[in-house]
Amino acid sequence: MNQTPQAAIYRPASEIDALMPDIAAPVAAADFPQTILRYRNDRAAASVGLDELSDAQWIAHFGRFEPLEGSLPQPLALRYHGHQFRHYNPDIGDGRGFLFTQLRDDAGRLLDLGTKGTGQTPYSRFGDGRLTLKGGVREILATEMLEALGVNTSKTFSIIETGEALERNDEPSPTRGAAMVRLSHSHIRIGSFQRAAFHDDKALLAKLTDYALTRLYGETPGDNPSAQLLGRVVERTADLAASYMVAGFVHGVLNSDNINVTGESFDYGPWRFTPLWDAHFTAAYFDQQGLYAFGRQAEAIHWDVAQLAVSLRPLVEAPSLIEQLERFPTLYGDAMQRRFCWRLGVEGIDPGAMIEAAVRGLVTSGTPIDRFFHDWRGGTAPSGAHYDDAGWAPFREAIAGFTALPNARDHPYWSDEAPCSMHIDEVESIWSAIDTDDDWTPLHNKVAAIRRMGDAHRIAR
Repeated sequence: MNQTPQAAIYRPASEIDALMPDIAAPVAAADFPQTILRYRNDRAAASVGLDELSDAQWIAHFGRFEPLEGSLPQPLALRYHGHQFRHYNPDIGDGRGFLFTQLRDDAGRLLDLGTKGTGQTPYSRFGDGRLTLKGGVREILATEMLEALGVNTSKTFSIIETGEALERNDEPSPTRGAAMVRLSHSHIRIGSFQRAAFHDDKALLAKLTDYALTRLYGETPGDNPSAQLLGRVVERTADLAASYMVAGFVHGVLNSDNINVTGESFDYGPWRFTPLWDAHFTAAYFDQQGLYAFGRQAEAIHWDVAQLAVSLRPLVEAPSLIEQLERFPTLYGDAMQRRFCWRLGVEGIDPGAMIEAAVRGLVTSGTPIDRFFHDWRGGTAPSGAHYDDAGWAPFREAIAGFTALPNARDHPYWSDEAPCSMHIDEVESIWSAIDTDDDWTPLHNKVAAIRRMGDAHRIAR
């Protein structure tokens, strides 16, 4: 059973100083015409001791970006490189956001408050440094849904409308502008290491490795810190890839600058939840080759982690890095089994055959992913459904050997007629209410429904 978390106290930090000035450039936030508070995530704020801020204080810090006491005196735009759709790009970095604050949560974990849409930086290239309000709303929905489904994700912390009219090529314009703040377990990316390797900066590579191990993983570096770090990243990202699959989520842009070294999902652009188990489903209209399609996400993330290994080569010989990389497929398979059983609310020995039968049934029958997990929660066969079809016989036989987790169906959510989903039609409907009538009620209602679903999943052991 869940327990209400204890309120945290505000614990500022500035650990990023250990990497300065190599890792980032000081910048100033844009001066917005207006700062209208549209969303504050008090649940996330409570975990870092900021939930007691008044709305005026909240706007001052997260709309005007007045420094939080004891942390960074000035925002920092991080420098990094990255492979974007497998093409190396040395001309990127935080182009419309920055690291605003570092602080610790109620467990002592170092976290970042980073921004999006807060103005131009030295890495903006030809961009305006802004974020659309629709983009901010979409990120709220993505992060809330992923958190509810057990994915290790950043939290959308704040959305403030800026009173600006933005021109965009891929949506009706002019459209409303926003400044977003996200709470993340680090903004140090694989691309941060790639930049250091590109410049043959062994000292920075060593500092980045030490920072990640000591500040982010809380570990003492051993005899081979590079392989030690790569091993942790392999473990976290293999689990991340599996969590996407079990959630039915497609990130859309799994470039190496979008994979951070803590394995936490972040930076949501053209994301989608696929209604069906369709390996070819893509989220980004510009992903013409399906590089980051639903069924290729593990491959894409593994490829990105391999670029981290390449970047660490100036510090260590290849065999120890290869050894860590080769763990990814097995770890991914283990995570798929663990997470699939978690969402089903069952436990048993050797779930591989059961999962294979479930996926086959999902594909051949066209059953929606969320519907399947909702119907079969606790491993009990639903009545009056199409699961009596011959195509589901292997799954029905396999699931019979599993037992329900304690409290698997105790939450009233499991008696709802339909599961809580987040597909593109509903995303557009929620945005339309805001855009047309300035009606935020559908968004707030959806966040409440998603959190209720999350509570239903967490109630089981």
